[in-house]
Amino acid sequence: MVVIHSLSGGGAERVAVEMCDYWLQQGCRVTLVTQSAPESDAYPVPEGVDRRALGLAGASRSTLGGLFANARRVLALRRLIRRSKPHVVLGMMTTASVLAVAAARRLPCRVIASEHTHPPAQGLAPMWERLRRWAYPRAHAVVALTTGTAEWLERNVPGAKVSVIPNAVRWPMERSEPVVPPPDRHGRCRLLAVGRLHPHKGFDVLLRAFAQLAPLYPDWDLVILGEGDEREALQATIEANGLGERVSMPGRVGNLADWYADADLYVLSSRVEGLSNTLIEAMASGLPVVAFDCETGPREIVRDGIDGVLVTPPEDADALAAHLSDLMGRPQRRAALARRAVDVRDRFCVPRIMAMWSQLFGFR
Repeated sequence: MVVIHSLSGGGAERVAVEMCDYWLQQGCRVTLVTQSAPESDAYPVPEGVDRRALGLAGASRSTLGGLFANARRVLALRRLIRRSKPHVVLGMMTTASVLAVAAARRLPCRVIASEHTHPPAQGLAPMWERLRRWAYPRAHAVVALTTGTAEWLERNVPGAKVSVIPNAVRWPMERSEPVVPPPDRHGRCRLLAVGRLHPHKGFDVLLRAFAQLAPLYPDWDLVILGEGDEREALQATIEANGLGERVSMPGRVGNLADWYADADLYVLSSRVEGLSNTLIEAMASGLPVVAFDCETGPREIVRDGIDGVLVTPPEDADALAAHLSDLMGRPQRRAALARRAVDVRDRFCVPRIMAMWSQLFGFR
């Protein structure tokens, strides 16, 4: 049983669906539980997965209201666990993990908690931080995507039994809706970025960097794929810098493989990361990459100078512009990095990563 708040978009949500599909193909009985209704799904649930929507999503207006709402969620999930009798309950991200631990107390199943972002960057309410310290030591295991997050959990959540399991890359990549074909480049070069339009992704920093580069590389354009609350602010920055003809934001697409294949260089400008799925996908697609060396994530994917470039310090638009410029002007260097980037297909392949989950679940 996989428990997650919603499937409304994001890396953890996509991983949850892919894991359900994998275990279904292995002959397992799989249940996927969300608080949100299926109408909010951004990712299709594989046929054969028992999809359950508790319908208990929604913000609370007070602390008391929040406690009451979470009690209802725990009770509803507990009833479902008792009926389904899963061997393993996997919570995806902090709140779902806490609810899963509480709901499965003293029931005969393993409960696995997981973190998909670096906790210091989450901005959790104090109540959830306290609940995490209560819940995680009671889980069979807590999975972190990176060693940096694992070290943080070991320091800040005493008693948690922490394992590191990165996300897998599915290759070749699958297509889903919406399918948005990349526009004809007319011989121009394309710099690509992908992610939620959220401050964590640092697209404001990327735009400042690209504003420096645009006059120097008139044959390069920037494409930012994704949706989010920062769209208006980012569009205003594009217009203020006179980049309306050079920068586009087509929204969320389900055919990312086509966009990776049609790009010349990938950039990850995140202030914080868990483990970037898009960075792994871009490298698997044979793209050279430039990424900020934020506290966790990129350094466990990119081998600096071998298959990509790590930029320090994070959030420094000048440093990002300098490293991007170095590669934008050197096609042979881009090709050399791209040749080694595809190694991630083996380093993060599905059989290797899912074998680690099988061991944790206690599957034979």
